[in-house]
Amino acid sequence: MLKKLMLILNPVAGKGKSPDCLAAVSRIFYRAGYIPSVFYSSGSGSVTQLVLDYAKDFDCVVCVGGDGTLSETVSGLAQLPKPPALGYIPQGTANDVASTLRLPRNPIAAAEAIIAGKPYPLDVGRFNLNDYFTYIAAFGAFTEVSYETPREVKQTFGQLGYILTAMSHLPSVTDYAVRIETDDELIDDRLIFGSVSNSTSVAGLLKLTENEVSLDDGLFEVLLIQTPSNLSELNSIISNVMSRTFSGSKVKLLRSRKIKFTFDRPVKWTRDGETGGAHESVLLENIHTPLRIIK
Repeated sequence: MLKKLMLILNPVAGKGKSPDCLAAVSRIFYRAGYIPSVFYSSGSGSVTQLVLDYAKDFDCVVCVGGDGTLSETVSGLAQLPKPPALGYIPQGTANDVASTLRLPRNPIAAAEAIIAGKPYPLDVGRFNLNDYFTYIAAFGAFTEVSYETPREVKQTFGQLGYILTAMSHLPSVTDYAVRIETDDELIDDRLIFGSVSNSTSVAGLLKLTENEVSLDDGLFEVLLIQTPSNLSELNSIISNVMSRTFSGSKVKLLRSRKIKFTFDRPVKWTRDGETGGAHESVLLENIHTPLRIIK
């Protein structure tokens, strides 16, 4: 008996070539015993609504797009009591989740990997009770890069576009007075960057090792970077981060299921590479859902 597959496509992801693979990908799924029904993203938030409206009627959901498309898909599935298994065909620029899961970047190979793969549990992050994220929520230095980098720069220069834009932000790095409440400690500090993640790769700029990250352990990796007092300390911080050395005097990596950040003024956040709004207080929780991703 043929199974039903919900195929969600973001037509503008990456270099805008996602629709080019539609026929070949659909053929692969059909030959494997699935009847694909195609749904197109029509703007911010549309994918989440599509999932909430229709996913319950399918045996599997596969999204074709970048990290933002995946994030919206996960946001919808996380709100369903019995979500179908999730497959991901990465077609974005950074593709951080694909890097973490070691998914093929070629859409044909990715579709074949979904057919041959198995579903594994995936932790989901909840942001201030009503929003969700798949792999990162962050504030501070470089976090604006992912959504301030123009789409044409992302599409033309790819990863280099992120790096060039990040470099242009260096002269304007600001810091934030913040209180951080984790499962185990209370921290009052001044930071230029903070991230709460469940990924080994963050916009291609920050890297964690597989030994440091488990996608289903119920814990987030929390990276905190203190304010440098001079340019030499800033250079040392950048060097530590790029070399994955998270034990310097200004860089701290910890783990927690729940984290609360309280600032003295509204601070801009990103969620999975997209704008997350400005907040004085942010509560981030690692929630266990029945969600499974195929890899």
